[in-house]
Amino acid sequence: MTGRRSFWAWGLASEEPTDAQRREAAARLSARYGVPVEAPPVPRIEQVRLRPPRITPPAALAPICTTDTHERAAHHYGKSYRDIVRAFRCEFPNPPDVVAFPRDEAEVAAVLEWCGEADAAAIPYGGGSSVVGGVEPPGGERPVVSIDLRELNRVLEVDPVSRAARIQAGVLGPALEEQLRPHGFTLRHFPQSFEWSSLGGWIATRSGGHYATNHTHIDDLVESVRMVTPRGPWESRRLPGSGAGPSPDRLVIGSEGILGIITEAWMRIQARPRYRASAGVLFPTWEAGYEAARHVVQAKLWPANCRLLDPAEAASAAGGDGSHALLILGFESAEVPQGPFLQEALRIARECGGELDAAGVRVSDGGDEEAGRQGAVGAWRNAFIRAPYQRNLLAGTGVVSDTFETAITWDRWPDFDRLVREQVGREIAELGGGSLTCRFTHVYPDGPAPYYSFQVLSRPGGELETWAAIKQAASDAVIAGGGTITHHHAVGRDHMPWYRRQRPPLFAGALRAVKQLLDPQGLLNPGILVD
Repeated sequence: MTGRRSFWAWGLASEEPTDAQRREAAARLSARYGVPVEAPPVPRIEQVRLRPPRITPPAALAPICTTDTHERAAHHYGKSYRDIVRAFRCEFPNPPDVVAFPRDEAEVAAVLEWCGEADAAAIPYGGGSSVVGGVEPPGGERPVVSIDLRELNRVLEVDPVSRAARIQAGVLGPALEEQLRPHGFTLRHFPQSFEWSSLGGWIATRSGGHYATNHTHIDDLVESVRMVTPRGPWESRRLPGSGAGPSPDRLVIGSEGILGIITEAWMRIQARPRYRASAGVLFPTWEAGYEAARHVVQAKLWPANCRLLDPAEAASAAGGDGSHALLILGFESAEVPQGPFLQEALRIARECGGELDAAGVRVSDGGDEEAGRQGAVGAWRNAFIRAPYQRNLLAGTGVVSDTFETAITWDRWPDFDRLVREQVGREIAELGGGSLTCRFTHVYPDGPAPYYSFQVLSRPGGELETWAAIKQAASDAVIAGGGTITHHHAVGRDHMPWYRRQRPPLFAGALRAVKQLLDPQGLLNPGILVD
């Protein structure tokens, strides 16, 4: 990526929407809701006023540190709905005092050592795409240093025999794939934040990626991890598997920057896919669609894509008619033609009441990367990729648009879905009405990972209060229904109240003990995962 990142919006500063584009979006919203909707002009960095830095880096670190207003503002928040709104308003009450850009592991260690000497909170920062408050500085008088790993951005070594690569943690998704491509390999981990998220961030947050079924979590792809802690380096042995006690990698994966700063990892890679097959299947009801998804995944065909959209989601994101659920099926492989696997999945879907959409079956046996990008499947894919940029258009208009995701076992799923729709729908109705839709982002033999989206029109200036009310209702319903507070978005600050209710009490104590051992001063991302 070239160019400076926006201090308030998703993407680069050069990609921020124009005021004219925002006015056009406001006009569409006005027509939809039947009331006037205004789009305030986009903010400029000259409007931002930050608290003066409370610490100064030592001379040896000064060349890799900055107190520039733009960088401090850009490192204040992640990119959740709430973050975009606050940044759009130029509200930066507790920015990092210093932003550091270490160029290698030795400089990471040096910055962390300085944080210890200055008793400054140290916040690891990858792509800055957290949607749960995972990179936001804590409140209080303690100085804060944001440690941006963007300079640690190389694929260091490729092992083609074992199909693994040693990769620095700060590399963003597109740059990682670009470096693997000449070797004929891919990590094949594509979260929606792929463009602006890093390998280290994926590992630290237990990211969920491209595959809807098998080998979808970053957990499945990690061979070993190296990180820098206040007590020294931590590195696990590189192995395909091990039964030697609790896994050191598993303790790092999902640690959200509280135990150390991940600097590199050996990752399991794969040959680039050549064979593809995909189709969209329409169902007369949501219930018939999710029964089909269950049967497909329990047949262990392992489709790369097995995403189910409820009728309302299919209408808004894939051009559906609003009365049919849409199941998107996709298969891919580097070695084996995928048409027969798709046909078997379609047989199962038809037995559950499904019918092919108008685009039919798309099969490519020669590496055509456009296969599966037509019809309703293609429309959904394009909407999915562009979704983060839509928030830039809506900021400041009064529209509250966000998501929440979870996972639940199949036996509890129907009751869980009814509970969530009832409780969140009631809250939305009390706030004046809006939409609530659902899709499956991932499916497992024992349950789905539903991803709910909501949109309501609040009064301009009241967006955060409206968002908080819906977030509270949604999170309470998820925990009450037996789901997880997060399937792939991490805990961060936003989910802490519900994470406390989900985790076993003794595990919380064990995690605190590990934190105390590795980070006795509590420097790293204080307030995340442990109190």
